[in-house]
Amino acid sequence: MNDRTIVSLMVNGSPREALIRTADTLLDTLRSDFALTGAKRGCDQGVCGACTVLVDGRAVRACLSLSVNCADCDITTAEGLAEGIVLDPVQQAFVDAGAVQCGFCMPGMVISAVALLHENPNPSVDQIRHAVSGNICRCSGYVKIIEAIRIAGQV
Repeated sequence: MNDRTIVSLMVNGSPREALIRTADTLLDTLRSDFALTGAKRGCDQGVCGACTVLVDGRAVRACLSLSVNCADCDITTAEGLAEGIVLDPVQQAFVDAGAVQCGFCMPGMVISAVALLHENPNPSVDQIRHAVSGNICRCSGYVKIIEAIRIAGQV
């Protein structure tokens, strides 16, 4: 029994193909087949947010999404936010605010912030807290992260 299939994905604006197992998660495909390691494998249960990517503009947990179900979707990873060496405004705001600590949760945190700011360019602190509530950071107290998102919303 062959449980492999070719999946065609639009990742960071480029069409990509991979031969995957039908049970492979989007996180597996991004990391193993496309060498996009920004999305991290944290809890593997959709709780920590380290694997968060944008799928059709919505923040989703790549560890819970099957690659085969994302075939007709536009996927954006943290690597796809910058244009060359110019960081996305949200990425730059995280740097400027000193919000980056060890970096493990940062790609997912930034992606969650991008999704929020696309939906609401001027969120309140409570809205920011809600948007990143599914992203766990063990290094910071979230103060700088909230500040970074507020800065990015003003750009």
